[in-house]
Amino acid sequence: MGNKQVVLVIDDEPFNFDVIEILLFKEGYEPHYQNKGATAIASLDTIKPDLILLDVMMPDMDGIEVCQKLKSSRQWQHIPIIFITALSDKEDLGRCLDAGADDFISKPINSTELRARVRSMLRIKSQYDRIQDTMTLREEMMQTIVHDLRNPLIGILLGCESLKGLALDDRAEKRIAQICKTTEQMRLLIDDILTIGKIEANKLVLNCTQIDLTELIKSAIADFETLTTRKQIQLLGEFPTEPAYISGDINLIRRVLDNLIDNAIKFSSHQSSVILKVEYLPKNPDHQDLIKIQIIDCGIGISSEQKQAIFEKYEVGNIVLGVSQIGLGLSFCKMVIEAHQGSILVTDNQPKGAIFTILLDCA
Repeated sequence: MGNKQVVLVIDDEPFNFDVIEILLFKEGYEPHYQNKGATAIASLDTIKPDLILLDVMMPDMDGIEVCQKLKSSRQWQHIPIIFITALSDKEDLGRCLDAGADDFISKPINSTELRARVRSMLRIKSQYDRIQDTMTLREEMMQTIVHDLRNPLIGILLGCESLKGLALDDRAEKRIAQICKTTEQMRLLIDDILTIGKIEANKLVLNCTQIDLTELIKSAIADFETLTTRKQIQLLGEFPTEPAYISGDINLIRRVLDNLIDNAIKFSSHQSSVILKVEYLPKNPDHQDLIKIQIIDCGIGISSEQKQAIFEKYEVGNIVLGVSQIGLGLSFCKMVIEAHQGSILVTDNQPKGAIFTILLDCA
């Protein structure tokens, strides 16, 4: 394809493509043609268009449906779409824009207008591509830096382990234990950032095994005992009578549980409780059985405006003094759960607090 910008025309009438190709002659674009919406969508991986010229009135899948599918796809939503339509009713044009169209041209096509609108949309696409290239370079640099931070942290951890074998007074032992704990937290945060990078680059490979969620959560509860005792918080488990099995990467699922439990404890007041609940959902004939995991706290809660935003990178909920809030934990949880074909959401706990719910397929 070289450096030519690719224009895909989707129209059930080949003659219309011939007209557009003639009108765009000498502009230096690389034109492609598809006569059906479904086949056009299937061809995107091969064609990789910079712009789509889309007819509204087509059999089977009309232009509005094609546009909606593309604009709802994270992979293709950035491609500008110009509707080419004989519709003139304001309501019909409004439907085109509501479907996600970036512009439209009325039939019969005017050559000057077509070239101007195509140039305008391709300028926008070029600007988007430059921004994406810059962001990709930034992410790659960040991933490299984060990866290189692991070596000095491992050195610190090994040094702490060797110091534990020495005869030291209680104060020195406590300081060493604190250094070990903080360093381990930093190592886990680095692993989370690297995992997020792999997911975003579609390079994460799940090491899936059969996981007994009940046993995994019981293990997590035991590991948080010191923290909950210090804060006088009850960490309770409610489990089904039979083992709850899922297929997944046990290390990543455990990190999700640790992040959610840690958040629940951090934002809960002293002498309150956090409940970890596992249950089978009622059998649904439309899909296989599901397992629902809930982390229920009585903390400060999450506002309705923040319920979606907190799952985005570097977004935090309510700012709480003395509580570390980087804004990566929940983003990590969402990406990992979705990589397991599951879902995660947050709702209100009554009278106060939050409930994080995870849905995963049974093994």
